[in-house]
Amino acid sequence: MKSAIFEKAGQIIIEEVEKPTLERDDDVIIKVVRACVCGSDLWSYAHGDDKAAHSENSGHEALGIVEEIGSAITTVKPGDFVIVPFTHGCGHCDACLAGFDGTCDNHPGYSNWSSGFQAEYVRFHYGNWALVKIPGKPADYTEGMLKSLLTLADVMPTGYHAARVADVKPGDKVVVIGDGAVGQCAVIAAKMRGASQIVLMSRHKDRQEMALASGATAVVAERGPEGIAKVREILGGGADAALECVGTEASIEQALGVLHNGGRIGYVGVPHYNNRPLGSTFAQNITIGGGSASVTTYDKQILLKAVLDGDIDPGRAFTQTYSLNDIDQAYKDMQNRKTIKSMLVISE
Repeated sequence: MKSAIFEKAGQIIIEEVEKPTLERDDDVIIKVVRACVCGSDLWSYAHGDDKAAHSENSGHEALGIVEEIGSAITTVKPGDFVIVPFTHGCGHCDACLAGFDGTCDNHPGYSNWSSGFQAEYVRFHYGNWALVKIPGKPADYTEGMLKSLLTLADVMPTGYHAARVADVKPGDKVVVIGDGAVGQCAVIAAKMRGASQIVLMSRHKDRQEMALASGATAVVAERGPEGIAKVREILGGGADAALECVGTEASIEQALGVLHNGGRIGYVGVPHYNNRPLGSTFAQNITIGGGSASVTTYDKQILLKAVLDGDIDPGRAFTQTYSLNDIDQAYKDMQNRKTIKSMLVISE
């Protein structure tokens, strides 16, 4: 089968590799229909990010058809159309029952996170609970709906996670930091949860317009102290919640700066910083939450229905579509901001 391979920083190639097979009784073999490139994939693509040369691709979002199941799998069967999430929660540990399957107690650390999805087939381990069934088959849906369904593998639940852990409530004033796919989905999530004002911090006109169409009420292009002052002017004071969707120290500084004392941060940008001491927030009474999103929980309880009912349209974040053979261009175009999020058509 064909699979994308991380050759080196700045280069993804396609290689013929062995099709995956069942290795454990809770494995599921899935034929990939749609996959995509995530903003987090760009860290290794741009800089190497300590990723080994000529190694498995970091892709971790897909829609697919179940082809084969292990003997312990009772929740899906061959032929099922499924959301293939980037997480592998068990569904019954304390963390999963509390709605934090992104950091499942029974599948700690990297055992709970996916990779290798930019390929024709994948082996999904710990598959009995985490996969989310979609009614019907891919041909039943428009391409626009398939795009929205694909966001449910990561970016829409991740945006929703930021809003949930920041406890966004009806009437809240919310600031979203980051205008990529996760930031766009965080705008949608803040609106879903009843925010009265949603300010997106963005410098890019196409992304600003998309967020405004999704429910943002204002846009701030400035950064640093100037950006913080502009946000506070628009909101008439500090924000109730800041949703940090980037993963840099600068974006955390922005989040802390826009909040009133007693405000709340939901951070979902994969952190690329280690020097922000928790004690530095003591004088502000800031509540901070964040981490890996609860994909399966949110999809099953809220988001899949919202997409199928047409209440939300997160698929608009996919602004370019590519074949698997064009995978390197899909990365490059995201890296160069020629597209917000790249979708890969793998099969029909």
